[in-house]
Amino acid sequence: MPMFTRRTRLSIFAAVALVFGAALPASADVYRRSEWWLTDYGVTRAWRTATGEGITIAIIDSGIEGDHSDLTGQIIGGTDMSGIGSPDGQTLLSPNKDHGTKVASLAAGHGSGSHGVMGTAPGAKLLSVSVSFDRGDSTTDQQVADGVNWAVDHGADIIVMSFVMNRPWWTPEWDKAFLKAEKAGVLIVAAAGNRGNGTTSIGSPATIPGVLAVGGVTRSGKVSSFASTPGSTIGVVAASERLPGSIPGGGREFWNGTSGAAPIVAGIAALVMEAHPELDTANIVNRILVTADPVGKVGNIKYGWGIIDAYGAVTADVPDVESNPLGTIAEWIPLHRFVEWESTAVPLTVPDPIADETLVVSQEANSRANLERTWVNVITPVAAIGGLVGSFTMVLFGFVRRLVLARTRAVTR
Repeated sequence: MPMFTRRTRLSIFAAVALVFGAALPASADVYRRSEWWLTDYGVTRAWRTATGEGITIAIIDSGIEGDHSDLTGQIIGGTDMSGIGSPDGQTLLSPNKDHGTKVASLAAGHGSGSHGVMGTAPGAKLLSVSVSFDRGDSTTDQQVADGVNWAVDHGADIIVMSFVMNRPWWTPEWDKAFLKAEKAGVLIVAAAGNRGNGTTSIGSPATIPGVLAVGGVTRSGKVSSFASTPGSTIGVVAASERLPGSIPGGGREFWNGTSGAAPIVAGIAALVMEAHPELDTANIVNRILVTADPVGKVGNIKYGWGIIDAYGAVTADVPDVESNPLGTIAEWIPLHRFVEWESTAVPLTVPDPIADETLVVSQEANSRANLERTWVNVITPVAAIGGLVGSFTMVLFGFVRRLVLARTRAVTR
């Protein structure tokens, strides 16, 4: 397996994407008004049925500033996986310290009155799981795996991963962590990546079976030329350009990337979970996919199943499915990972010995056997010799006859 530095293995694309200026001096209402997807995707209509109450969303990222006015009271737990953060996951880690707070605000922000950033699931609660993508006590892969395990153990219903590795594959420790989440019924939502940051094709975790990968579009519904990237595993697409986000220090700013599209979709998934508590993860995913507004062929590499429709996902009549349309990591592992087989001793039953019996033969049977032996040993050879003699006699007779006839013809001439 090739080795990469953490920086070459990871691109936290949205935070590095073009930022339209920090904390604009205009009224904060500009941020709320810019959230056009709340109406266009039917989110505000869906809120009549569900706001995400009772659903917990874990954000595995650079940490969340929990005392931001858009997020007060939203974080109910957290941890640090890097070894350099704080135990509550709210110490902001490099290389992009504001990234996790912006992601969290688009998933479960409640704004500040009539202004500020409103997430798609303002009724949901958050877990802050901080990881560092350029340093720490363990590798990035291990930090992420540990973060998934912690989130599952601490009641997460949804895990948001707004980062992409610069590779389609993933390490074996992710197998175990993602399998654990899958078995626990935890939905993982991941960003597809951004061409504007050099990510030309989708990478893990968005390539992992069962993960809901999210691409990005403009308000007009066109795939973003810089704030998205194509891939065969994309499930749905959502807004990814000029997104408002809460930033540390109480401010807000506009940013771009599928790092923002992923929490928008995760919040909508929380609405679906609240509205349909009887459904398993496979059917939550299925509702999101089949109610999306298709753009081109369903399942294409740019739009996946289409543009997400929050109101449809929450209210539509959708038949149940038996399995996740995006596949499962449980099915993938035995097909693609080497598994060492363990030999097991199997006791064999020893058959009972055959009893030693004395064979009793009658005198009549002995006579018949003697006669058969005589026929085989005497009569058969004699008959064979007689046959040979007869054959020789016939040949000799023919030869003599032809010789006599030949001489007779000579005399006659």
